[in-house]
Amino acid sequence: MTVHPNLQPAIDAWTHSIEAINDLVKPLAESDWNRATECPGWSVRDVVSHVIGVETEMLGEPRPMHTLPRDLFHVTDEFSRYNEVQVDVRRCHTALEMTSELELVVIRRSRQLRNESRGPQTAIRWPLGSGNEQPLERALVVRAFDVWTHEQDLRRALGAPGNLDSPAAVICRDFLLGALPKVVAKDAGAPPGSAVVFDVHGPLEFLRTVRVDAQGRGKIDSSVSLGPTVTFGMDWETYARLACGRVHPEAAAGRIKVEGDAELAEAVLREFAITP
Repeated sequence: MTVHPNLQPAIDAWTHSIEAINDLVKPLAESDWNRATECPGWSVRDVVSHVIGVETEMLGEPRPMHTLPRDLFHVTDEFSRYNEVQVDVRRCHTALEMTSELELVVIRRSRQLRNESRGPQTAIRWPLGSGNEQPLERALVVRAFDVWTHEQDLRRALGAPGNLDSPAAVICRDFLLGALPKVVAKDAGAPPGSAVVFDVHGPLEFLRTVRVDAQGRGKIDSSVSLGPTVTFGMDWETYARLACGRVHPEAAAGRIKVEGDAELAEAVLREFAITP
C-alpha cells in the first residue's frame, strides 16, 4: 500500500490494465504487431510503443532525440507530434524487443508506485507537454484511463475482448462522465431547461442525466428525468469508443438508440469525443 490509500485505486487499476496488455502481446507473432487499431495511423506496435513511452517519461527518463518523417498524415498538431516521437522511434523494433521493453517498464513503474510516498495533491511533471504539471492523484487517474483505453484498442485489433468491467474500466467511466456536462451544455449548446439522458447497458450499466440550468450550465446526476429532451441508449463499449474518439457516430449508429430532439442529439454526438 502507498502512504496515501486514496491513491491506491488508480494504481491498482493501472496495474491490472498494463499487466493485461503485457499478457496480450507477449505471445503475438511478428505479423500481429502490424495489425491496425482504431487509433488513426497506429498499429498494435504503435499503441504499445505509446504506452511504453509515456511510462518511461513517468519514470523520469529523457525523451528520445528523434526527427519525425514528414509523411505521417495522422500527425496534425503539437499534441500528436509529441506523442508520435515515442511511437516512431520504435517502429523498427522486433516483437522480442517490444515485449522485453514493456515487461521491464511494467516492473520499474510498479516498483516506483509501490514506493510512492508523496501526497495526492503534490504537483508532478506531466510528460505530455513541456512545463505542464498535474496533481499526483489526477495524473494516476489519467494513466489508468489511458492504459485501459489502449488495452481496449489492442483487444479490438486482436479479436480478444475482455476487461470491460475491470477496475480501470470503472475509472474510465467516471473520467468520461466528468466531461458530460461540458459536452452537453457548452459544446453541443443544449438550451437552458433541457435534460439529456444516457442509458448505458452491458458490463458496466449506468443511467445519468445532464440537466442544463437557466444560466446554461450543465450538471449531472443519476436520477430519472421525466420527459427528457433527448435520451441515448447504447452499450458501454460503444459509449467508451465514442467518447474516446475511436468511432464516429455515423459508423456506430446501429448501436445507438436515440429518442427526442433529433437536432440536439446530433449535436451531442458530434461533440461526444473528449480525446483526440
